[in-house]
Amino acid sequence: MTAWLSFLVVFLCSWSLRDLVVEACTCVPIHPQDAFCNSDIVIRAKVVGKKLMKDGPFGTMRYTVKQMKMYRGFQIMPHVQYIYTEASESLCGVKLEVNKYQYLITGRVYEGKVYTGLCNWYEKWDRLTLSQRKGLNHRYHLGCGCKIRPCYYLPCFATSKSECIWTDMLSNFGHSGYQAKHYACIQRADGYCSWYRGWAPPDKTIINATDP
Repeated sequence: MTAWLSFLVVFLCSWSLRDLVVEACTCVPIHPQDAFCNSDIVIRAKVVGKKLMKDGPFGTMRYTVKQMKMYRGFQIMPHVQYIYTEASESLCGVKLEVNKYQYLITGRVYEGKVYTGLCNWYEKWDRLTLSQRKGLNHRYHLGCGCKIRPCYYLPCFATSKSECIWTDMLSNFGHSGYQAKHYACIQRADGYCSWYRGWAPPDKTIINATDP
């Protein structure tokens, strides 16, 4: 009985520790435009290889990529060959499939290496909307001087002319919301930042979850 109780205590402690580690990676929702503007590197690439590097307690995964197109980071690193991420998902490491998909990958450069994680924006290329692809090519760059402010509870109001109110959190979360998929926040000629959808003129007076 004593041996069984000892085993049970160790198992429960290990299980609790595992839960704490799994829950260690939490990310604040970020609009794709902010993810673009806050990244050193934004590329479209296909993963062609991977290798587990013995860095840190859980290791670092090094993905070898074939860069298809670069959207941001020309001055920092015009061509990306490797993407680094934590090997453990509990530490926000991402899992990318080899020789299967093209990905949109955003990341930061540290000591000459490109790092990405669960809190960065990464997505299979064929899952991006037409508006997001246009944003990557042109529109997001135009809005990097604007501020996208998340709205969690109504009412929400812009506190400056440089703000766009992001209301996806009222019914969706992060990149999956309608505004995230179809809108960019761009500064207009009068100095105000407002949502722009591409086929309709922006209107800074409208603030709701479906048609900002």
